[in-house]
Amino acid sequence: MNVSSANVTVALQYRDSLAKAVVKNVIVVFLGITLNCVNVSLLHSFCKHQVLHTNPRYILFIHLVINDMIQVTLTVTLFLISYTIYKLNVSVCCVFVLFAIFTMENTPLNLACMAVECYVAVCFPLRHGQICTVRRTLLLISLIWTTSTISILPDLFVTLAMQPADFFRSRVFCLRETVFPHPVLTTKRDSSYLVYLVIVWITIFYTYFKILFTAKTASKNAKKARNTIILHGFQLLLSMLSYVTPKFRGLLLQWFPQNPADSQFAIYILVQILPRSISPMIYGIRDKNFRKYLKGTLLCPSSNHS
Repeated sequence: MNVSSANVTVALQYRDSLAKAVVKNVIVVFLGITLNCVNVSLLHSFCKHQVLHTNPRYILFIHLVINDMIQVTLTVTLFLISYTIYKLNVSVCCVFVLFAIFTMENTPLNLACMAVECYVAVCFPLRHGQICTVRRTLLLISLIWTTSTISILPDLFVTLAMQPADFFRSRVFCLRETVFPHPVLTTKRDSSYLVYLVIVWITIFYTYFKILFTAKTASKNAKKARNTIILHGFQLLLSMLSYVTPKFRGLLLQWFPQNPADSQFAIYILVQILPRSISPMIYGIRDKNFRKYLKGTLLCPSSNHS
């Protein structure tokens, strides 16, 4: 039995007690609502202040915030479904899974773009306004979504071509492996993830060391940008866990066969919730300019003007 089928079998055979299931769902819903409330505050601040709309850094940041909101909403919904409805129609599950994968793959690409923006701001400050324009930033966001779409659509096309019509009317436990079951897709997924990670990590390391070199003799802003890149790297490291979740889950099932449901819950918190709690900290708390507008929006909403 391969890892994917083993994961599904475990999910079907091992169920939490009622009390444990309620506790887990309350925790997940609370964390999801809290994260989305924080992100809504950030989004509201961005929309309210026109000056933020002209800064590519904040445009990329708010795109990451929106992406995180979609991801959290989808994953919390799927978590609740796994304990209530339990099985979904394959066609409905496909929609959930596709958007969850889109947002998951957008995250490292967005982080890489933000790292490059920091690099340009520190190493080419006089040309920053010419290189990083609003129009180019919006095109970059479009490219991020296009790349993610091209990456995942073959899974859908192969499944449509290889599976009978009855498959799409059946009900399954909603996982990527159950709606896109062809073995070739697993190989394709692992290969594409490897390419993603190599490109993004090269970008992160290159920009970090360039900024590090500049920060030795440059201003306080350069050192702050260096620390921001470190946080991006840590966030990327956590986001990478979603790429290796099937293998990670399989290892945990081998190490802790007596607690499979608890292992899956821990993976969910570590992979889906924790990485998305870092974005508000990077710009909502650390960034002085954005923090000023955020405080104004939260404390004096009636008197705030852009």
